[in-house]
Amino acid sequence: MGVRKGIPEEVTFDLRTERGEGACPPEDSVPGPGTLGWGTVCPLTNLSVRVRPVKMPRVKAAQAGRQGPGKRRLAEHFAAGEIITDMTKKEWKLGSPIGQGGFGCIYLADVNSSKSVGSDAPCVVKVEPSDNGPLFTELKFYQRAAKPEQIQKWIRTHKLKYLGVPKYWGSGLHDKNGKSYRFMIMDRFGSDLQKIYEANARRFSRKTVLQLSLRILDILEYIHEHEYVHGDIKASNLLLSYKNPDQVYLVDYGLAYRYCPEGIHKEYKEDPRRCHDGTIEFTSIDAHNGVAPSRRGDLEILGYCMIQWLSGHLPWEDNLKDPNYVRDSKIRYRENIADFMDKCFPERNKPDEIAKYMETVKLLDYAEKPLYQNLRDTLLQGLRAIGSKDDGKLDLSLVENGGLRTKSITKRKKGIEESTESSVEDMEWSDTQTEEATKTRSEESRGAVHGSLSQPEASSSSYDSEWEQN
Repeated sequence: MGVRKGIPEEVTFDLRTERGEGACPPEDSVPGPGTLGWGTVCPLTNLSVRVRPVKMPRVKAAQAGRQGPGKRRLAEHFAAGEIITDMTKKEWKLGSPIGQGGFGCIYLADVNSSKSVGSDAPCVVKVEPSDNGPLFTELKFYQRAAKPEQIQKWIRTHKLKYLGVPKYWGSGLHDKNGKSYRFMIMDRFGSDLQKIYEANARRFSRKTVLQLSLRILDILEYIHEHEYVHGDIKASNLLLSYKNPDQVYLVDYGLAYRYCPEGIHKEYKEDPRRCHDGTIEFTSIDAHNGVAPSRRGDLEILGYCMIQWLSGHLPWEDNLKDPNYVRDSKIRYRENIADFMDKCFPERNKPDEIAKYMETVKLLDYAEKPLYQNLRDTLLQGLRAIGSKDDGKLDLSLVENGGLRTKSITKRKKGIEESTESSVEDMEWSDTQTEEATKTRSEESRGAVHGSLSQPEASSSSYDSEWEQN
């Protein structure tokens, strides 16, 4: 039978739905935005019908009060002593729950033995219902780029003392009461930097900022060389080692994006549906414009973090509910870095190394490979300028701001403060409270584990990181 007169041979529909809902095929078969999806042919008209999924725009934290996507199931609590088996058939025993996020739990964990899991357990396990998306997305990064042997090889070949990428120890599915749960075993960590930053009256010393940034550059070079970008660098995603308070780790790879699969860099393409992805005060100009994350974006985000940690305030922080204002401010200051420095550091003594860093980053093309050692050298010059060196020590106590004088920061409105709260504030920690951040650095490093559990923060939800990838 021929095609009816006046009817096109193919009709394409846009199906607006959230992944995993509606009459869509399984997530693994979802085609990327802009591509034709599932098709069928009507036997009466011979009309080819294709459905193209159009991802709904993400709701930003600044616009929606940190609300996460709905309809995710919560993880039930498991009893201490529960045994779980990972994909390699290795058994792990759960200890006490030490973290509760929006859609899952964190437990102390150790290799299964006759002993109970103590408070000094070296690992944690993150658990979510298997049909939730965040942990599954994060697992992709860890399985590809965070195996212990990969990290150790990088440390040896690059002659590093350590690398602040969490080690992946295993994962799997666990059935409980007829329900399926996904889990991942990782290293245990200490306090996050956001707590300490807030306790320090929103200031870190110049030396601390530069030391932190040198280690973060090490991390970014590693994940970039493994085809990923992070996309959400901030103090609440930087955690101290559980045993060594001078080591910092970048966690929460929920927005991690495989920018260069098989060595082929993604093209620069602006998508209005994805404007302002990330944490609004730190996200890159590319992200504001709806462009998929890239290496230069990670470096730009780090620049904003350095300036905030050192000055206590970014010029656009009082207008986070207006993402276009934030974007336009960043564009304006990118064009005039000197004006940016004057705004944040009104006195004469300015961090020239950070200004030089920002000038270097702004010249990078979208697909250009950064010269990481040149950026490290720039920050090392800053350490020498204040009579210090890269000694690996993170002095996170209350200290003067490296000789810098900045504007006093008035207390911001509650709604804005909430938008930059530490992710771990949403969890019930057993023995780490905010006020403890003012104690010794050794005390700071104990008790909490990393807060990279899927959070009810829309700006950082891996489930809503809808770039076509992997």
